[in-house]
Amino acid sequence: GKKTAMTPVSSTTVQGNSGGGERNASGGATMASSPQQGQGQAQGGGGGGGGGVCPAEQFWSLLDKADRRFARVRDLPLFGRQEPAEYGKAFRIYTQLWRMQQEHRHRLLDAGLRRWQVGEIAARIAHLYYSQYQRTSDTALLSEAFVFYHAVLDRAYFLDDHLGASTKHLRFLARFLLVALILSRRAQTVPRLAGHIRSLLDESKKTLQEADYREWKHVVQEITRFLKADSPFMNKRPLRYSYAFDPPPETLPTIPPTVKKRGLLLSDAILCSYYHNEVKFTDLTLDTFRMLQCLEWEPCGSFAQNNGYSAHDEGGQNHPNLLKDLRDAALPPNPLKTVLYRPSVPHFLKVLATKCEELPLNTMMLIYLSAADEVQSSGLGPDTSERVVNSFSQFDISNTRAGTSKEDSEPCLWLGCREGEGSNCIYPCDLIPFTRRPLFLVIDSNISYAFKSIHGAEKGETAAMLLSPSSRSCAVGFSGDSTRQSGSQFTMFLTAPLQAFCFLIGNNGLDIIDKDYNKAEELLSLSLNEWAMTLVASSSLDPVWVEVLGDPLLRRLLLRFIFCRATLSLFKASNDKAECLPSCVPPLPESVGGESMLSQCCLMRVASFLGAADQFSFAEVTTWPDIDEPTSSGGADKEL
Repeated sequence: GKKTAMTPVSSTTVQGNSGGGERNASGGATMASSPQQGQGQAQGGGGGGGGGVCPAEQFWSLLDKADRRFARVRDLPLFGRQEPAEYGKAFRIYTQLWRMQQEHRHRLLDAGLRRWQVGEIAARIAHLYYSQYQRTSDTALLSEAFVFYHAVLDRAYFLDDHLGASTKHLRFLARFLLVALILSRRAQTVPRLAGHIRSLLDESKKTLQEADYREWKHVVQEITRFLKADSPFMNKRPLRYSYAFDPPPETLPTIPPTVKKRGLLLSDAILCSYYHNEVKFTDLTLDTFRMLQCLEWEPCGSFAQNNGYSAHDEGGQNHPNLLKDLRDAALPPNPLKTVLYRPSVPHFLKVLATKCEELPLNTMMLIYLSAADEVQSSGLGPDTSERVVNSFSQFDISNTRAGTSKEDSEPCLWLGCREGEGSNCIYPCDLIPFTRRPLFLVIDSNISYAFKSIHGAEKGETAAMLLSPSSRSCAVGFSGDSTRQSGSQFTMFLTAPLQAFCFLIGNNGLDIIDKDYNKAEELLSLSLNEWAMTLVASSSLDPVWVEVLGDPLLRRLLLRFIFCRATLSLFKASNDKAECLPSCVPPLPESVGGESMLSQCCLMRVASFLGAADQFSFAEVTTWPDIDEPTSSGGADKEL
């Protein structure tokens, strides 16, 4: 595959159980360094005590060297296709350390080795794997990190009493929780870790410094808000593209051979989200978390295995095999994703420029921006976009005159950074130079309309754009501070459309049983497929959307956008207000428009099953689709 050279390690195994004496607690883990280092390490990386050198002295010297290597790796940027040599060096030295503590455990214990130090070695190996996942988006590496973290937890390495034990233990649990969240281990592992963090913090209140205690208290609050945001829906279906829920790519309706197409595929993505006081954990916001998973392939069967879900036996519980490699050779590689939280604009543009420069031929890059404008009280509205387009045509990069007044300034997104004047906002024109490469833009903001000014000003490639509604107050389920509580409505429609629909109609997920939810998912899939068949058969489909339909991940985003637009167009509370509706550039055919007869029939199929048809303004001639009655007590019309 394209990313083989970037995979940092080969498979890892952790053997032995969590019980037993000290010998069992050492585990039987073996690991290899990166492929570039693997052959040499396999020959001489065992790390024994040959040459007359005392194993303890060699171990302590190697541990000090490993600390320095780890610090260097930790400071490396997490973007760029070229794998830094420091990763291979760090993996090799930690491989030696891990083997030495296995082979000479008793001698090292006599020399002063503590159990928490063994745990820290394993935790750092896990962190190296996670860092490489951040660079490569290879979920196999995320699985490797999970294996090492889980071994440390089961063997209680950090329960060893020493100075700073609480802080190290809390940091380990928080990092493990993040990996478990991304791996969708929500059924058992995530609640277990969250409980551990809360109880450990309570126990450590007297030993932690006041500032540290407040900081960790804030982390606990973040975790609580994050897990509460969509807990009723967390085990319904994966956010990733899953063969168990999504149609296999080879079965999707295809563009006729007579239509000219280049065969572009999604290769890279930049994900950036910031709202004041939004739901997040560490630097991963809820919106970014959803989009991150939406742009990955679910390894076959892993979601059902990890969450005890079975389509045939909903009560069955499957215990996950921790050693199961989460990557499936039959699946396409995940696009490389870079997550940015509160970046300065120079840093954002540096990452964007690097990814554009390294973008392979015949591929596209997705840019996801979810943020508010710098001054939300400025009174800008959708009609401002026309002024922006007109003024942009007069934009001259050589113009050196003083800045214009705020009334004449172009709308911009504030990414949360406070570094220096002029480094806080992203303007639509900032993205223009990068339209020399194929771009797919998802703008979730109250000023998303301003990015329409990019269309027609591209420097070589037409940009595909999905733009959110400019108002967040039109929907019952997303009014007020909903962005801070449950994430963005638009992003939720793109990543978890049925969940977003349920929130919109006032259903919080507690009143719908799994069987009905799965049936609603089937009906939604049927509607999405009908929109797809209409698109591929359209003679007026813009070439940029032809390319989008050729990539399964982007295709799914586009079809869900159509569902979102139809839902909000027909939703009575929206009252067909322009600011309450999403838009796309270039425009899609009218046959899939928000109020077309096809869209009304597709939406009615889902709304009527969930008992919410009376919340939408359907035309009188719309035919009610044949559907099965829901099985929840009292019927969907009463309960949902």
